[in-house]
Amino acid sequence: MTMDKGNHSVLADFELLGFTDNPQMQLPLFLMFLLIYIVTIIWNLGMIVLICGESQLHNPMYFFLGNLSFVDLCYSSVIAPKMLSDLLSKSKRISYNACAIQMYTFGFLADVECLLLAVMAYDRYVAICNPLLYTVIMSKKVCKHLMAVAYLVGMVDSMIHTCNTFRLSFCRSNVINHFFCDIPPLLALSCSDTYVNEIVMFAFIGFIIGSSIGMILVSYTYILSTIMRMSSAEGRQKAFSTCASHITAVGIFHGTMLFMYFRPSSSYSLDQDKWVSMFYTVVIPMLNPLIYSLRNNDVKKALMRVIQKLKCICTI
Repeated sequence: MTMDKGNHSVLADFELLGFTDNPQMQLPLFLMFLLIYIVTIIWNLGMIVLICGESQLHNPMYFFLGNLSFVDLCYSSVIAPKMLSDLLSKSKRISYNACAIQMYTFGFLADVECLLLAVMAYDRYVAICNPLLYTVIMSKKVCKHLMAVAYLVGMVDSMIHTCNTFRLSFCRSNVINHFFCDIPPLLALSCSDTYVNEIVMFAFIGFIIGSSIGMILVSYTYILSTIMRMSSAEGRQKAFSTCASHITAVGIFHGTMLFMYFRPSSSYSLDQDKWVSMFYTVVIPMLNPLIYSLRNNDVKKALMRVIQKLKCICTI
């Protein structure tokens, strides 16, 4: 299907190839991804409810963690429902406008998560290196402003990439070798010159990821220096434990993002990239709340209090 746009025609919809065209693999993949998505919803909603409901968790660290769970929940939901539907459907069509909306929303939320991880590193730096000034520096107003900046930057950056991508002509084929509308597979599909798009993608995504990683590295350099100067082994252990979950989440997220977007175009393999994309769009949103809950004593204590309350209600 095509539609007119200026003096030439462009596609009115796309066809997503998905993970596999093997009918025997589609049902097992559907069940696996459905389970992952259900766990993602339960864990992230549970984390948000727990943080909102427990007064002991009303501090900057958990304010940011609650936002991380919200972002994970949203950007997994941008991808997973369509992906699950396509695994059980013969037609994997997505309209031109729906493709653009999916790309914009996913890019926006991915940017927010990237910047949020940097903000969380700064929060840990203030908590460990300037504990007496922590509540002053990380006031509610400052936390809200930091989150507002992350959301604003994500909105603007994603709008630039989406507009840049969909100004191209897609006249060769409507088949996207992917399970959602992402930048690299759409650039591969275009019959326009994509050089400017690739430069803009590397520049803007590179700036956001680079600045995020830079802030994280600087923050943890100061944190490590402070921890090494602590005389108490218990104090060092406590400081390390508060950072371990965040470091794990940062390593998983940034590792996959760097692999996905910062390779030379000659090394791109869209079939391989589909599985890498699946990891950071579907698996990471499930892992993040699990990582933070299992390695965080405050979250575990709050969860136990909720369980005890539920037991008391059930015995009444």
